[in-house]
Amino acid sequence: MQTAPKTLVDKIWEQHVVVPETEDTPAILYIDLHLIHEVTTPQAFSLLRENNLKVRAPQKVLATMDHSTPTVPIGSLKDLDIVSEKGPAQQIRDMMQNCEDFGIELYGFDSKRRGIVHIIGPELGATQPGKTIVCGDSHTSTHGAFGALAFGIGTTEVAHVLATQCLLQRKPKTLAVNLNGRLDKGVSAKDIILKIIGQIGVDGGTGHAIEYRGDTVAYLTLEQRMTICNMSIEAGARAGLFAPDQATIEYLHGRPMSPKGVEWDRALRVWKELKTDAAALFNQEVDIDVAALTPMITFGTNPGMVMPIESIIPDHKGNQSFKKALDYMKFESGKPLLNHPIDVVFIGSCTNSRLSDLRDAAKILKGRKVAENIRVMIVPGSQSVKTEAEAEGLDKIFKEAGAEWRESGCSMCIGMNGDTVGSGKLAVSTSNRNFEGRQGSGSRTILASPKTAAASAITGSVQDPRKFEN
Repeated sequence: MQTAPKTLVDKIWEQHVVVPETEDTPAILYIDLHLIHEVTTPQAFSLLRENNLKVRAPQKVLATMDHSTPTVPIGSLKDLDIVSEKGPAQQIRDMMQNCEDFGIELYGFDSKRRGIVHIIGPELGATQPGKTIVCGDSHTSTHGAFGALAFGIGTTEVAHVLATQCLLQRKPKTLAVNLNGRLDKGVSAKDIILKIIGQIGVDGGTGHAIEYRGDTVAYLTLEQRMTICNMSIEAGARAGLFAPDQATIEYLHGRPMSPKGVEWDRALRVWKELKTDAAALFNQEVDIDVAALTPMITFGTNPGMVMPIESIIPDHKGNQSFKKALDYMKFESGKPLLNHPIDVVFIGSCTNSRLSDLRDAAKILKGRKVAENIRVMIVPGSQSVKTEAEAEGLDKIFKEAGAEWRESGCSMCIGMNGDTVGSGKLAVSTSNRNFEGRQGSGSRTILASPKTAAASAITGSVQDPRKFEN
């Protein structure tokens, strides 16, 4: 009997349903990989203890420290107490104790593989095509770059997955985003996803999983795809994903947790079938002309308030929430942001802290100096990225330019680890959210690519990176 054509989401979902959903109840979905960090797990582990429950599959849990973890060198809890506030330090202590008590391997202070959870999952090869992946973190959608169905969950759901390796979940609808054309000079994957969010809105993907398709995909590296998937959640989507291809296979080959030998051959056969059938239908489709893109920047307090860098801020047209956002940012409709003075540049986060991102920034900063009175922080996404960047001499380029070179972690993206922008200060940031106070109380944030951030660091103002690219 011939089955109906299926999307990639359909295929992954069907392979993981333990009990189908009904009108009254969500499906029970099996979870292949559970990523955990120090901020969203303490209550989850407390729930396990209260109910005398064990972690069902410790080998399917990948644990690290990133959100509350300072980005200065730390070798022990004594060092932590010197540089960290009491609350974040306690979260880290709890994480260490919980992992020890429940038999979970933790990539802690002494691990060369420690880093932001959404960076190290792919680095280690734990992120793989066709997997279901969850984490108590919104930007779990990052892992969809590999053809995984990955999404964030809440604290009680973290406990549920730890105890059962399953999750109650409704199947998402599907949205195809068709990307066509090649990136122009100075334009990056960050600009693609900012354009998408600006076009469909911050709720345009609500209730959907986005599959990114089109001829552009063949020209995107896995790191670029991760950037795009990372911010799918900012369009309201439940998940974002690309079908695996040869680039995916090449990225994963030989990584520590990737399949080996016969298992690798078996995995390849499965992965090559993970693609949307030709006649499959999506609930929605959107087309994006990538070739027409220019560098994008945000001007408001959500990622959907975005525009080409050379544009002027749109008219609020009496929209009070729009006007409130501009008032908070201290911007005016009809005015440009190009050449607008800034105070801080942050290059990092799970969106843009991979080696390719740092290379992009280094190409622009090489042989140049950071503008006077501008603080520039460059934070690698993992200790592995840090080591690789230093082997290439990128750290020297950054330091000679006048930027701070840090240990890995979430840093200024979340502003809960000692790294903050400062009240009233304006930052150009490569992170994923520009909400009020996201990077510290009273902070103001312009989201941009590493190229745009580096160019802005040189001039001390919002700047077009195309001026600095050869």
